[in-house]
Amino acid sequence: MNHPNPLSIPSSTPSERIALVTGAGSGIGRAVALGLLADGFTVVLAGRRTEPLQALEQQAAAQGQAALAVPTDVTDPASVQALFDTIEGRFGRLDLLFNNAGVNAPAVPMDELPLDTWFSVINTNVTGVFLCARAAFGLMRRQAPQGGRIINNGSISAHTPRPFTAPYTASKHAVSGLTKALALDGRAYRIVASQIDIGNALTDLSERMTRGVLQANGTTAPEPMMDASHVAQAVRHIAAMPLEANVLHMTVMASAMPFVGRG
Repeated sequence: MNHPNPLSIPSSTPSERIALVTGAGSGIGRAVALGLLADGFTVVLAGRRTEPLQALEQQAAAQGQAALAVPTDVTDPASVQALFDTIEGRFGRLDLLFNNAGVNAPAVPMDELPLDTWFSVINTNVTGVFLCARAAFGLMRRQAPQGGRIINNGSISAHTPRPFTAPYTASKHAVSGLTKALALDGRAYRIVASQIDIGNALTDLSERMTRGVLQANGTTAPEPMMDASHVAQAVRHIAAMPLEANVLHMTVMASAMPFVGRG
């Protein structure tokens, strides 16, 4: 994988805050990246698709903001290592990771779910989150001053499943366990971890929900949605907190969606 031109962004300074957003090319990741850029972070943009990352990098530069596109496959340990080698070599530190990259699976009965689909969801939503958290933990532990913040993108499915969503629901429950483990293990190193559980943020991938989603009672019904900018605002709130304080879990959802009382 080709690394970005090292002359495109100046080296990190002690006052510079460095953030990494995975899945930054679209949807929630893009909204969060834009919000962090507006807050003065230098934002590393990671994702599988090069073009949208580079477009966002160019948009940031046109606005006098600092972004760096690094195409990355979070399921590939070598790709994740290359991403963090770039971050450490360029900036020397990482202050914030928004662990956002994730995939879903078709809503089918469990016995009809191809095993390749199960492995794809688990590899991205669990192993990918772990690989990025692991690398961030190591860098935040080594750097001076020590410490940083990791925010994992969970889901309301980390609490309550939708029908026929075993892979996604299992993966998000695993993220909850990983978040708690990170929060505990990071205490000695000023590394704090949070999870933001999102419900019905409107993106290109979730737009179908406005036309109808399978409900627990077997009916199909459209669901209320919220703008992805509200998720970005929540992440920005957590990111702005000093490391002495944390929001361990936050749920941000469309107010009228069927979550409370689901089923």
